[in-house]
Amino acid sequence: MKRYLIERDIPGAAGLSAAELTGIAKQSNAAVTSLGVPYRWITSYVAGDKLYCLHEAEDADAVREHARRGGFPADLVVEVAGEFGPHTATP
Repeated sequence: MKRYLIERDIPGAAGLSAAELTGIAKQSNAAVTSLGVPYRWITSYVAGDKLYCLHEAEDADAVREHARRGGFPADLVVEVAGEFGPHTATP
């Protein structure tokens, strides 16, 4: 599966309560289950007025369908071209 980074514009996202984030997680899990295709939600980050989510799917259409079923915006969906970090600094 490919990895996708999703940017979701949600005004006031940084002020969402733990209970609200739990509700969003439950909606996302239900949407994943309903898709009936290989799909994995990796993690999400809350920053300012946005959520940034990392998902694995066969294609961007599945990511957008997940968003539609979950009732979430998917303002930007981009395939991750590569990953790096401190662990990649030395071969």
